[in-house]
Amino acid sequence: MSIQKNQGLFLVLEGGEGVGKTTNMAFIQQYLKQQCIVFQHSREPGGTELAEKIRELILSKHSEPVSNMTELLLMFAARAQHIHQKINPVLNSGEWLICDRFTDATYAYQGGGRGFDKALIEQLEQLVQEDLRPDCTIILDAPVEVGFARANARAELDRMESEPASFHEAVRQSYLERAEKTPDKYAVINANQALEQVQTAIKKQLDKLIHEYRS
Repeated sequence: MSIQKNQGLFLVLEGGEGVGKTTNMAFIQQYLKQQCIVFQHSREPGGTELAEKIRELILSKHSEPVSNMTELLLMFAARAQHIHQKINPVLNSGEWLICDRFTDATYAYQGGGRGFDKALIEQLEQLVQEDLRPDCTIILDAPVEVGFARANARAELDRMESEPASFHEAVRQSYLERAEKTPDKYAVINANQALEQVQTAIKKQLDKLIHEYRS
């Protein structure tokens, strides 16, 4: 990992439904505070007032069918606003930005789940993000049936969560394929184990990032 001097670190937490992102995002924030890392937290889609409104459009169930292309473009519209209004300013200030999902989610959900050509997503990624990429992405991975059971137990499912198991299996495989292609930028953690074990693995990855950032 190569961090520019006076530049913050961009860390993303990814994973399918029911893998424990909310619980472990709280753990990450608590641990970074203990290590005196100055950071801000965000999420996608969302992260700014306007991007959160786009999030509502994406995830809500509508009487009118949402075309896959509309969904893809809304994702990048929200991302463009998020980058301009929050991510870049935070990183340029030297603080860390910890984000619940980013563009890997688009490759997984719209690429894997919806079947969009990855080349199209790459074009939009370059257009919207230019050189911005996460320094590290932690992927929480669990079998789809495990995630479904957890998601169904917690609340009413949104439009994306309500997709069939085959959709979510494609999402999972897309995440794993991206991590396999560039393993130096990803940490895949087995989320189908005791929470203590999951968080021990996360802590190990955070310690590595903190060391590299401070050295």
